[in-house]
Amino acid sequence: MKSFTFAAAAAAVLAWTASAVDVDPIVISGTKFFYKTNGTQFFLRGVAYQQGIGPNTTQPSNGAYIDPLADSAACKRDIPYLTQLRTNTIRVYAVDPTQNHDDCMNALAAAGIYVVADLSQPNESINRNDPQWTTTLLKRYTDVVDVMATYTNTLGFFAGNEVSNELNNTVASAFVKAAVRDTKAYIKSKNYRTIGVGYATNDDAAIRVAMEQYFDCGDRASAIDFWGYNIYSWCGASNFKDSGYQVRTEEFKNYDVPVFFAEYGCNNVRPRLFTEVEALYGSQMTDVWSGGIVYMYFEEANEYGLVSISNNKVQTNADFSNLSKEIAKATPTGVQSSNYKPSHTAASCPSLGSSWNAVATPLPPVANAAACACMVDTLTCAVTDSVKEADYGDLFGFICGLKSGKYCAGIGRNATTGTYGAYGMCSAQEQLNFAVHQYALANPNGGCSFSGSATSKAVAKTTAASCTSLLQQAGTNGAGTVTSSPTGGAAQSTGASTGMATSHMENGLLTMGVYVFGAALSGMAMILL
Repeated sequence: MKSFTFAAAAAAVLAWTASAVDVDPIVISGTKFFYKTNGTQFFLRGVAYQQGIGPNTTQPSNGAYIDPLADSAACKRDIPYLTQLRTNTIRVYAVDPTQNHDDCMNALAAAGIYVVADLSQPNESINRNDPQWTTTLLKRYTDVVDVMATYTNTLGFFAGNEVSNELNNTVASAFVKAAVRDTKAYIKSKNYRTIGVGYATNDDAAIRVAMEQYFDCGDRASAIDFWGYNIYSWCGASNFKDSGYQVRTEEFKNYDVPVFFAEYGCNNVRPRLFTEVEALYGSQMTDVWSGGIVYMYFEEANEYGLVSISNNKVQTNADFSNLSKEIAKATPTGVQSSNYKPSHTAASCPSLGSSWNAVATPLPPVANAAACACMVDTLTCAVTDSVKEADYGDLFGFICGLKSGKYCAGIGRNATTGTYGAYGMCSAQEQLNFAVHQYALANPNGGCSFSGSATSKAVAKTTAASCTSLLQQAGTNGAGTVTSSPTGGAAQSTGASTGMATSHMENGLLTMGVYVFGAALSGMAMILL
């Protein structure tokens, strides 16, 4: 039977053509996923599908990544093996929006496989040690949305993955929730079909309850549409109780959006037995959980793979065989959408305390590139283009360390007090331009020099018609809040990137933004958290 399934899948892939393949989109109602047309409940039988991604989505430290959806040959090579595992969902961690994904996405659609895509990439993501949500990151996120929203087998997006992963960095969640808000608003503004935006969390006992509350509470425009759980607690021949699955299921029984395992598959014991599959898709869990995504397809140094690739040939291993055996028995009993009436309500927001340091409201301001461009037009002092981004930290540190941070208040961000400067969402260069301008205003005699790092400039003679309103919202010296959403798409603001913000990192590989690292010891830290 397995050879027949493999042969049939391979034939289907070979028969597939470049024409678009549409599948029944997945929609969300209450705590469930459903096929839009026939109303059958959808349970994820997923596999993480991207090379170079470690457990808990550790990314390569050099920022390089391989977009699996852009490699149509590899995609078609692997689909028959994914179908052997009855896969109906893959998770990809970094998509290159400049590449064409038609071949792979249509081949996946022909095989009935949906995609959950993370919106960030190693060098463009929210850094848990220097969290910010900027126009540069919004541009990255919306570029991915633009290329993926056209496919009916795009199931949803992750706006972040394990960004806050322990007690000392919970403030970062405010910036991820702002990313959720702005991404959802962008999808709506572009009149795309409704595609959910969620978050994937780690299984940290100290913060997990506050995390799930924070991202679900408050205004639905800012709340997650689904919740992904990276969990590796069922190891070897564990069971529903000892693994913690029972407690987690009880914990989420009243949650009001779909929850699923965004990663699972402990490898403390190999070959992995995957006995947790029976529980995940059985009666103990299916009323609460919508399935899960096994980590991962490719065998690498971390020994989590289901297959090895050598000379473009696929070799399955014992993990693959065990998962195939267990997933074949997964026949969850769901509910038809016509018979389902959502009854759960949103969580209450967590209070500030020893286990949580981010206020639920206000969130960081809307990332609006037009507002940043308008601000730059009004400046009379700006950093020169010859200054490298790696040297921004020295300038930030000097300026923001003066007068109790007075000159940097308009770009400040404090998630614990909910105090944000209007222009803290601008690009790194735009924020630095704002800071040197504020300093120069207070020091008119030579204040716009910085040993040649900055220079005087004329105020723009003309500005966009919308600038008046945007500048009024931002207020004098950036003391207000820009509430207007970007129009006409998430246009790129001028200036450099946000720095090396690699939020999908674990085990000490995370690096701070290069323009902040040197400044943290000399005053910049006061405007961050």
